Amino acid sequence: MSTPTTTQNQDPDLDRPLGGVPLTAGQLPRGAAPGTLAAVAVAGVLLWLIAGWNIAAVAVLGAIAYTVIIYAWSRTVEGPRKATDRFVTAVVTGAFLLALLPLISVIVTVVTNGLARFDAEFFTYSMSGVEGEGGGIYHAIMGTLIITGLATLISVPIGMFTAIYLVEYGRGKLAKAITFFVDVMTGIPSIVAGLFAYALFVVIFGPGVRMGFAGAVALSVLMIPTVVRSTEEMLKLVPNELREASYALAVPKWRTISKVVLPTALAGIATGVTLAIARVIGETAPLLVTAGLADAMNMNPFDGRMTTLSVFSYYEYQSPGLFAEAAFDRAWGAALVLIIIVMLLNLVARLISKLFAPKTR
Repeated sequence: MSTPTTTQNQDPDLDRPLGGVPLTAGQLPRGAAPGTLAAVAVAGVLLWLIAGWNIAAVAVLGAIAYTVIIYAWSRTVEGPRKATDRFVTAVVTGAFLLALLPLISVIVTVVTNGLARFDAEFFTYSMSGVEGEGGGIYHAIMGTLIITGLATLISVPIGMFTAIYLVEYGRGKLAKAITFFVDVMTGIPSIVAGLFAYALFVVIFGPGVRMGFAGAVALSVLMIPTVVRSTEEMLKLVPNELREASYALAVPKWRTISKVVLPTALAGIATGVTLAIARVIGETAPLLVTAGLADAMNMNPFDGRMTTLSVFSYYEYQSPGLFAEAAFDRAWGAALVLIIIVMLLNLVARLISKLFAPKTR
């Protein structure tokens, strides 16, 4: 009795073309894309350092060169279908890197120019009685913390209560009007907020008034819309089942909000508040007309001028005086400190969001 034998032939579908390209077409080497990008980057750095090309022009030409090279190489080896995919990937990657270029350029420039004044004197002395070299930003750091802290104390309760009303109570025309005005305030120019605060305090204290609390009021005008919007979105994310379960136990609405809704949304609210602080801590225009400039330390926000880091950096760069080099160094140093504070606030916001987020199984 003979045993039938079968012949195993290659699957014909493997050689069937898909869009004109066989499925068994070749592939680029594993490190083709990173290697090409590295080669283009090295060539760009050489053009920047040796030939003196503008760094922005080098970045744009490098992105175009990488896209063209990887597309042509892939079309030759892999065919048009895979080449199109690599082309789109290269365009998206190049756009992302070009978007990072201004940020990297700003950070590198500020760090390069600002590190020269990072010493003990710079952080522990004010500009009182200083002419020429020396002096520090201790008074500007304290002014920044005091004014921003007061603005936070004003903005957070108002913003949170407004958001609670819009989410939990507001259903009529008043809620729509509040939402409209919050949207308008979100896009208000910062100088307008400063002029509003200045006009308010002129009515109370008279012309020429300058004080830290006026600057805090100006910053709170800018902070409140951000706090309202971020808190509102976080409250909307709280599941309605939690509210309904609390109501089913005959818990009053106000207690449900304070004991169920707010604790659940606490991480998102805290993150939004931290980002709102980071948004206003570097404002200059509203503080120029409200808090002014002071060379000495002033810890009382209700009496006299008070300087912040942004205002200090602005005046040092705009009016350097006879010792321009020393003033420019102080301006860059203050700018670097401000960037570090903003970065730390963003890291704190991420940390709060991660640590206090509701635990899920």
